[in-house]
Amino acid sequence: MATVNIEGVTLHLAHPDELNLACVGQEEVIRQILAAWMLVDERDLPLNPRLVGKPGVGKTTLAYAAAKRLSREVYIFQATVDTRPEDLLVTPVLSEEGRIKYMASPIVTAMIRGGVAIIDEANRMSEKSWASLAPLLDSRRYVESIVAGVKIRAHPDFRLCVTMNEDASTFDLPEYIDSRLKPIILVDFPEAEEEKEILRANLPFAEEELLTYLVTFLQAAHHQGEPYSVRDGVNIGRYALKRRAYMEKDRPLPEILKEAITSVLGPEALVYFPGEEKDRPRLRPVF
Repeated sequence: MATVNIEGVTLHLAHPDELNLACVGQEEVIRQILAAWMLVDERDLPLNPRLVGKPGVGKTTLAYAAAKRLSREVYIFQATVDTRPEDLLVTPVLSEEGRIKYMASPIVTAMIRGGVAIIDEANRMSEKSWASLAPLLDSRRYVESIVAGVKIRAHPDFRLCVTMNEDASTFDLPEYIDSRLKPIILVDFPEAEEEKEILRANLPFAEEELLTYLVTFLQAAHHQGEPYSVRDGVNIGRYALKRRAYMEKDRPLPEILKEAITSVLGPEALVYFPGEEKDRPRLRPVF
């Protein structure tokens, strides 16, 4: 494990994330992220883009893909309601020799190495945790670890992006943090052709018929405002293919897919399956 010495304190660095993620389409979102990170002058500073959208629309994948376009190391921090300030910065642990070791978080490691930090589901964190990142998100670009007693400055190449889900199980951002996480980049469900390409990239062993069923199902659900995502489609496809290969080789594909949809999303989702239009709810007019 790599280490670095800052103000006489040895920090043990985290490992970068190497993910096998299929990023297809959504080029406009990637361009917006890269534009936020670029510098137009030596006196300029990068912005901290915020990707917002429903769960499963590919926010983390897009942030990761943008970072890889810059050929940078990527460090992902998964935020939770239990995230503490020291989790975001430096955590003390007891070594085998009985000494205290200071472990740098993925965010701090990215700061030191000039990588890209992605804080995933960032609005699950409390204000106390956000406060520890405030100086990093403005022109100061540093953090202070009370645990280790050091101030850590960000490398000029350091970039940061956060993802946030649109759901109820989150905290409201404090105003001083909200103003530091700009621009807000909305990530929506993809169009049919793009969605099919994403499914194909994640299910390269699936036949065209299955992909067509899945994208037709997902698009019908999107048009009715359902939260079913490409991730759900991938899970449905994988489960259907596994069932057919393991025990149901002779059953028609639509029947297996319906049972897979029921298992993954529940029976109420079947109204969006091709051929079930008669049971589908109609969009209500908005006045």
